[in-house]
Amino acid sequence: MTDMNPDDSASFSRPDECRVTSLHLNLDVDFVSRTLCGFVDLAVKRMKDGVHNLILDAQMIPIKKILDVDYGQELKFTLGENSAIFGSKLEVQLPVSASKCSHKIRVHYETSPQCPALQWLRPEQTLGKRHPYLFSQSQAIHARSLFPCQDTPGNKVSYTAKITAPKDITILMSAIRSEPEPHPSDGGKLVYQFEQKFPVCTYLIAIVGGDLVSSIVGPRSKVWTEREMIEEAAYEFSETEKTLQIAESLMGPYIWGQYDVLVLPPIFPFGGMENPCLTYVTPTLIAGDKSLVDILAHEICHSWTGNLVTNKNWEHFWLNEGHTEFIERKVTGRLHNNKTLPQFMAAGKAVELKEIIEEVLKNGPYTRMIPDLKGVDPNDAFCIVPYEKGFTLLFYLETLLGGREVFEKFLRAYVENFKQQSIDSNQWKDFLYSYFHDKTEVLDSVEWEKWFYGQGMPPVMPKYDNSFAVPCKQLCQRWSTSADNDLDQFDSSDLTSMAPLQVVECLGLLVEDPPLSLIKIQKMNELYKLNVTKNSEFKFRWLRLCIKAQWKEAIPKVLEFINEQGRMRLVRTLYRDLYGWEDARPTAIDNFKKHRGEMHHILETMLSTDLKLG
Repeated sequence: MTDMNPDDSASFSRPDECRVTSLHLNLDVDFVSRTLCGFVDLAVKRMKDGVHNLILDAQMIPIKKILDVDYGQELKFTLGENSAIFGSKLEVQLPVSASKCSHKIRVHYETSPQCPALQWLRPEQTLGKRHPYLFSQSQAIHARSLFPCQDTPGNKVSYTAKITAPKDITILMSAIRSEPEPHPSDGGKLVYQFEQKFPVCTYLIAIVGGDLVSSIVGPRSKVWTEREMIEEAAYEFSETEKTLQIAESLMGPYIWGQYDVLVLPPIFPFGGMENPCLTYVTPTLIAGDKSLVDILAHEICHSWTGNLVTNKNWEHFWLNEGHTEFIERKVTGRLHNNKTLPQFMAAGKAVELKEIIEEVLKNGPYTRMIPDLKGVDPNDAFCIVPYEKGFTLLFYLETLLGGREVFEKFLRAYVENFKQQSIDSNQWKDFLYSYFHDKTEVLDSVEWEKWFYGQGMPPVMPKYDNSFAVPCKQLCQRWSTSADNDLDQFDSSDLTSMAPLQVVECLGLLVEDPPLSLIKIQKMNELYKLNVTKNSEFKFRWLRLCIKAQWKEAIPKVLEFINEQGRMRLVRTLYRDLYGWEDARPTAIDNFKKHRGEMHHILETMLSTDLKLG
């Protein structure tokens, strides 16, 4: 499309010509019509002389009228042809007679009931089954369906909001929240106000409404969830402050004030989402023993890499995720006082990266660290690659440039230098060269073209310290090489004696090996009770083992697992495994068709592709 932003092929907006600097949302939440209705005020600054139009992104948004707030005059606008992926170009004609370069315009609108950014749940889809539920998920390019905006990570805005909702519903946003007040003319409603004073990308503007309660888990943190889960969640995330403090020791002060955690309903498609002040997490993290909450370290680290320093567009997504993955593993190692843990985690993910790159992506264009996304929905390219290729590059550079202490100082300087900005990989690389100006020859030895644009696995795979994995490999080898009539050597303590991450590694290694016999799978089930584990990562890999062994009795367990939660990484992988088993393929397709209406639309779209249904 020829009229896209030259710096972001997924946006029509032109912040280089006329920039939105801040916004205010005034919306009424209507669960009956499944809409948000009201207006958004946009503070606008002309960046170039002779520019008289503000260009915004909009998707499935009926625009009622647009006003100049200062002069009260109605402004002319045009809404371009709708693109199924990118929505429409909204062009607003600014007052020509005005001599000033700053304006405030008000767009009266309402969202569509089919708004891609919003997930509306009926009461029966919630734990409490008393009230409906609403949450937004705007990454990568869905904020434009929530409100007309410059929906590119290349532009950041501060924001305030005034949200009206039924009094039984608690509203949360990715901002500092004031206590609600009764609606002056409607006793059945409450009015909530929010302020986010630090500039954020539009994909980080989040709204949630539901039957929610909170529990204090730290001096600047609460956990929010439905009351039926609050005690479990408060226990699971009780070390939030400790994790925050470790991250601050590495990256500098946490600027966002509040750090709350929201446990969303199972339909949420990701492990977590790093909205400022309000991190989303999946309920699949609640295992009862804190064994899966390390993912919170990832979302906490996004407070610096992703939210404070951001990729300029989605082709440079590795800047967000590779850095966050790298810092997360440092934080996790310190949290558990285990220096080898970061490399152990990296080694395990390297195996997963190889599987995805070679078997799923077929060494194709989305295996590039910086992919070409022209004409592509960034969600279609979402995968492990920017996370793990990005991590691998940073780990490689750390070994080249002087080790952990030296490189951690660079990371902190990088964030300090680019804070509250959006950058691309060339700006990152230029800063790397300027910081390590005395090591230019070393940096010149790096094959940058292959790292950034090469397809397939990274050009260099480090040798990780994987000593933590030794017992995992030993147990895996015993299962792989033992005879079916020699299984008395195994015992339930095989796994109970391991740390949770070691169990995950062991099961993952078995998935990579040739399929186990049915006799071994049945013996494993008898000993380890993996069919009934509450740990979603254990169960996920266990079910993959069952599918590989083509144990038909496990199919109902697989279907139960993929139907009870919508975490994309788990559900997509198991559907792909079922699809690859010819006897189970019709069952997988039938199950998808039966439940697709209950899925988040991002997951539904991707599964349609995975199952070759169009």
